[in-house]
Parts: sequence; C-alpha cells; structure tokens
Amino acid sequence: MTILQSIILGIIQGATEFLPISSSGHLVLTPHLLGWNIQDQDAFVFDVLVQVATLVAVVAYFWDDLYKITLAFVRGLWQKQPFSNRDARMGWLLGLATVPAGAAYLLFSDTFERAFGSPLATALFLFGTATLLLVAERIGKRDRDYESINWIDAIVIGIFQILAIFPGISRSGATITGGMTRNLDRPSAARFSFLISVPVMLAAGLVGVIKLIDLPNTASRIPIFLPGFIAAAIVGYISIRWLLRFLNHRPLYVFTIYCAVFGMINLVIILI
Repeated sequence: MTILQSIILGIIQGATEFLPISSSGHLVLTPHLLGWNIQDQDAFVFDVLVQVATLVAVVAYFWDDLYKITLAFVRGLWQKQPFSNRDARMGWLLGLATVPAGAAYLLFSDTFERAFGSPLATALFLFGTATLLLVAERIGKRDRDYESINWIDAIVIGIFQILAIFPGISRSGATITGGMTRNLDRPSAARFSFLISVPVMLAAGLVGVIKLIDLPNTASRIPIFLPGFIAAAIVGYISIRWLLRFLNHRPLYVFTIYCAVFGMINLVIILI
C-alpha cells in the first residue's frame, strides 16, 4: 500500500462509515476497481486503524452525549438505581442494541469473513442496502423522536445491525432503517445509529489491535497508514455532521439510488 492509496481509502472509510452506503463494500470494491494489489496483511492492519479512526470521529462528535450517558450509567449502578434517569436508561439501551450483532458474529464469524473475500457478493449486498433504505422511507411514519426510544426499539435496531456484518450492507443504513421501521424520525434514528456504533467499533478495534500485536513488521507500516487514519477521522466527523443536517429536511432516496448504481457498476465490471 502507498501513502496515496492510504489517504484515498481513509477518505472513503470516513465518508462511507456514517453515510448509509456501506464502508465495508467500498473498501472491498475500490481496490478491485482500481486494480490495486494490496497485500492481505496490509489490508487487515489498515482496516483496523481506520475503524479506530472513525471511532475517534463519532466519540468526538457525540462527546457530550456519551459523557452524560456513561456518567449516569455508572452512577445508577453505584447507587443501585440503574434506570434512575433518561441518560442511564439510554446506556442500557445502547448495550441492548449491541447484543444481537455481537452474538451473531460470534456464532457465524466464518461465514461473515468468507463474504469479505468475494467482490461479487459485496456488489450484490449493495442492492440489499438500497432495498433497506427504500423500505425505511416507505414504512416509517417518522412521528417519534430520540427521547421516545425504548427497549423494543433497541432490540429491533440491534437485529437490523446483524445485517451490516456482511460487506455491502451499510451499518448506518441498516440501523437507521431499523429505527425508522419503529417510526422514529430520520435524525433520531441516525443519532441512535451513530451512538450504538461506539461499542461496536470499540469491540472491533480491541479485537483488531490484539491481532495486530501478533503480526510482524506492523510498526514499519505505520508511517504509510497514518495519513489514512487522519483522513478517516476528519472526514468521518464531517460526514456525521453533514448527514444529521441532511436528514432534517431530506429523505434517504439519494442513497438508495447511489447504492443501486454503484452495485450495478461493480456487478457489470466483475461479470465482464
């Protein structure tokens, strides 16, 4: 991997992690489309680092929310009143929404990892993301806000998050869809989607870092990967801010069209 490739893929990761167009799909398909021959070990190390970068972005953007939720959650446990206020309850809801995808990955990790080796499967799954976003707009009544989220919503959104383990299925797209099928408005569904990404990214980052320790010559690659890390963090922060503003006034159809077109282009190229 070169520094230029690192920066380009970092920008792609930062934008597509939070926009509902599948970061995993873009990271799998972009090198394939551009003819980049990136070694598997380099790809793995880079994926771990940019995952941590986008975690930095979402934590930075939602710092106040996360601080209040964490403080209330810990205080509620300490005082033996775990559901004493809205922030404490939100901590439990975020944890609850994380359980389904975590359990699914532990049970079927081999199946999910094999899918990442198939550009064809990734291109097809992009049509799945397009379908999810279309369903969200067609079904959702959008008459509930963030404060109304309950444990049933958390479970439903968590189940939708299982789909995002497959490359090409957008995590934010799946979880926003889950929220909108529960009649949350678009910004509220997106906000909860971004917040539940924190424990997911944190767990993935920790697992990835543990694996990195066992790999040889990782330190020598850091100067190449660092620009990509910085690009992913900056673009990720901007993407969160932009999408939340966008969803205040506009539907998800533009992302539906993008996923369908991008998936079709890749499908044609792969089959040819």
